[in-house]
Amino acid sequence: MKSDSRPATIYDVARHAGVSHQTVTRLLSGFEGIRPATRARVEEAIQALEYRPNQAARLLRTNRSNRIGALAHEMTKSGPSAVIQGASRRAHEAGYVLDIVIVDGYDDRSIRDALGVLERERVAGILVTAQTEQMRQIFLSIPIKAPMQVGSHVDDEAGRHGLQRDTGRIAARHLIELGHRRILVIAGARDWLSTQERLEGFESVCRDAGVETVIEYGDWSPESGYRIALDLDLESGITAVFAQNDHMALGAIRALHERGCEVPRDLSVVGVDDIPEARFLTPPLTTIAIDFEAEGRFAIDWLVSRIESTEPPKRERAPMPRLVTRESARRF
Repeated sequence: MKSDSRPATIYDVARHAGVSHQTVTRLLSGFEGIRPATRARVEEAIQALEYRPNQAARLLRTNRSNRIGALAHEMTKSGPSAVIQGASRRAHEAGYVLDIVIVDGYDDRSIRDALGVLERERVAGILVTAQTEQMRQIFLSIPIKAPMQVGSHVDDEAGRHGLQRDTGRIAARHLIELGHRRILVIAGARDWLSTQERLEGFESVCRDAGVETVIEYGDWSPESGYRIALDLDLESGITAVFAQNDHMALGAIRALHERGCEVPRDLSVVGVDDIPEARFLTPPLTTIAIDFEAEGRFAIDWLVSRIESTEPPKRERAPMPRLVTRESARRF
């Protein structure tokens, strides 16, 4: 045994066995042309030093790269940025390096060029954060040899997952339980997958409960929430607002305040994301929290299982949205 507490390296093994570190590397990579006596000494050294081959050695044996390509779009938005951050950390923990390439998700050539670069670099796998159906279809239509995961909300190869629909369902159930019967939905950008999926979940619950919804599309910005709430007909019978992200919710609250309509006295407001500022708003914002970093970690676990042909992570490990109740929504 080594006297210090650090993990043994191939150099420690080589010294213990009286061989070169190249010999140890060749043995670990599966090379058969090593003399039996030498092989026995190296194997004895590995056991004595409790050497554990690192990821690099494992990848060397299987002739794989330790790089994963990540194609990212709309990194100025908090959700996609946090997904990539979580993916990067998890890739490092798994022994991989995440190469992040920013693409124009609405430009076919930009996407094809980026995928071509990653293919030429022989990355072990590719993670794509596709925000729109157009982007998803572009990625899925391009033949790629490396394992590819489209979408951070992983459930299948097409990137479909119930998380976004669950987000809408949770918001709807909460507002319905509070007694609201006519609700304004300030949706995100019309062409985003998360917009449509959150809307589908929200409307399905409202339909079953006989609750009416009014839909207006924003663009995820506080300005869009502000504009929509500024134009809201306060005599229309709407008693609650579901904004599909917290930034639009805070814009809506500001506009309602300027119009003399107080939240939650006159209208309840619920957002999505649980951004750090949400609990410091006036009033503190009720929201649906999404752990975007956990999504990124789970996506990498899923992709690595495909790269290494191992058991994929259990679906129960997928991050789920949760309701965070504060003071912006009340019983009607």
